[in-house]
Amino acid sequence: MKKLVFLFLFLFLASAIVTSQSIKILPVRIDSVEINADKFIGTDGFKNYYYSKNNLLFKKNAEAVLQYQELSLGTITKVDIQNPLKIILFYEQFNTVVILDKQLNEVQRIEFSKLENSIVASAIGIAGQNKLWIFNSLKQQLGLYDLVTAQYREIGTNIREVFNYYQTNYNYFQWISINKQWNACDLYGKIYTIAKVDSFEECQIIDENKLLFLKDNTLFLRDYKLDKQYEIKIVEKSFLKFYYKDQILSIFTNQGITNYKLTLP
Repeated sequence: MKKLVFLFLFLFLASAIVTSQSIKILPVRIDSVEINADKFIGTDGFKNYYYSKNNLLFKKNAEAVLQYQELSLGTITKVDIQNPLKIILFYEQFNTVVILDKQLNEVQRIEFSKLENSIVASAIGIAGQNKLWIFNSLKQQLGLYDLVTAQYREIGTNIREVFNYYQTNYNYFQWISINKQWNACDLYGKIYTIAKVDSFEECQIIDENKLLFLKDNTLFLRDYKLDKQYEIKIVEKSFLKFYYKDQILSIFTNQGITNYKLTLP
């Protein structure tokens, strides 16, 4: 009987160890691109690279390098490139959003302090139907700003959590709190609890259950629905930023960007 109990415990522990270990994924290197940047922002579906240098925004492709600057608004806090035809720049210090077209020409500017009902924005992102996600830190509440009608509508309940990271798409505003709780809010204000996440240095939300994150100079993918973790094996031992889109993993170092073909499970 003791032997059976011992065997059961041994198998259980062995299974737990195997489960806790990361499954390794080997991406395939495609090419590299030279850029001189302070910060790498990401890429779009047209093979444009976005980055900043000395608070100037750059857009680079095989044919040209475009740039935009507006030094009067201070430091660029965030750049949203989900829609390459409508690039969103957020200047938190001046409570302002600037919208650029694909040539990096300014087409719209929104100064939230000058609205009829003033907003203090601390997080922004593009939403569906010509709207912007806005987190109003005055009320600690999410809202949607209509770019056509210039109307702002509050949605959802108050959010008391402090954001460690946030990311938006057309349908959801997602955030990870300093308590490592991953949540999402939809366009109707309904809030979903997704998972308690691991600690990380950098991360990117891939879909409703997957998180790509950097920890201890190693890149991981965590599937919280399947409770599986994968280690992404790349050549670079240290890097400044990563970005994943359309099965391309871009790694930013002091030498530029290296692109890998990476098919996620």
